[in-house]
Amino acid sequence: MKILVLNCGSSSLKYQLIDMENEDVLASGRYERIGEKEAFITHKVNGQKIKIDNPAYDHTEAIKFTLEQLVNPEYKVIDSLDEINAIGHRLVHGGEKISESVVIDEKVVEVLKEYTDLAPLHNPACILGIEACKKVMPDKKMVGVFDTAFHQTINKERYIYPIPYKYYEEYGVRKYGFHGTSYMYVSQRLAEIENKDIKNMKVVACHIGQGASVCAIDSGKSVDTSMGITPLGGIPMVTRSGDVDPSIILYLMKKENLSPEKMENILNKDSGVAGISGLVPDFREIENASNEGNERAKIAVDNLKYQVAGYIAKYAAAMNGADYIIFTGGIGENQVNVRKGICEYLRFMGVEIDEEANKVKSEEKLISNSESKIKVYVIPTNEELMIARETKRLIK
Repeated sequence: MKILVLNCGSSSLKYQLIDMENEDVLASGRYERIGEKEAFITHKVNGQKIKIDNPAYDHTEAIKFTLEQLVNPEYKVIDSLDEINAIGHRLVHGGEKISESVVIDEKVVEVLKEYTDLAPLHNPACILGIEACKKVMPDKKMVGVFDTAFHQTINKERYIYPIPYKYYEEYGVRKYGFHGTSYMYVSQRLAEIENKDIKNMKVVACHIGQGASVCAIDSGKSVDTSMGITPLGGIPMVTRSGDVDPSIILYLMKKENLSPEKMENILNKDSGVAGISGLVPDFREIENASNEGNERAKIAVDNLKYQVAGYIAKYAAAMNGADYIIFTGGIGENQVNVRKGICEYLRFMGVEIDEEANKVKSEEKLISNSESKIKVYVIPTNEELMIARETKRLIK
């Protein structure tokens, strides 16, 4: 069985073709600048990276050209598109309407439209991807794996906000959480590594990348997570603020006469680690500047470590203890000093890092020492594989 996994952005398309017999990635790539004459695709196959400039003015054109690369005689991985059994889509916001992976139909598309206000950058792009696949491959079954679905197991007292209840009833204002597909994958992978039943494990997982969140996973289910109604809440990220005193927002809007749209832009694109440091939104450069003595960069990085450690401790309390901590995501998988700094805050919980083991990057590794009361792992996430597995399960 071969499954095509798609992750559609407003002007981009990420894809993988996975052979589910052995879970090998046959081809992968990214189409960028969709909608422009300067659009291009970077196609990876057989260890090669092939860049092709090709105008794609919408997602239909981009997907059609992507499929052509899969059967291109020069580097084909399949003889015919008929070999693709199904398509798995990464979808973002399904609100309270969708609590698990689903076969895509018109009802699913309607849910995506309903929650567009809460995911204005993501849900419209998801719909474009679905509609494009219907045009290009109308006979293929499609499955949607939602970032929010994994968190639908959180209890109401933990997802409700302390504001007038009518806003929950009328507008669905509540915590939803994101990165669910990543958390599903790393928690299941941890159970495989440890050779344990996931139902007997208490895990705090930290997905720290351009977007970042922390999740408490008890018995394989999300019981709390840091992101909220949108991916802006929780811990600070590279350009997103995370949680702040809401009065700050009102104060700045009045002080600088900011529109809601401008304020939203500041919180999403001008804040976080980059906002504190004043540097470009590249965490590697910010951390390097911190190590070289840049005071604001050091404050920004230290603030991130402190905030993540605080959430880990909070979620250990939420589960009445924790057996494991997982680091994943671009920063979590690669930034050695960030992991070390976070875990140093957690010594009171008995967390002890093996500094030599912690030097790992983008590799599965136990990084705590034998004295640690909580095992700490680095587990690179694989959302595409998780989507492919869910697609295979549902179409069977």
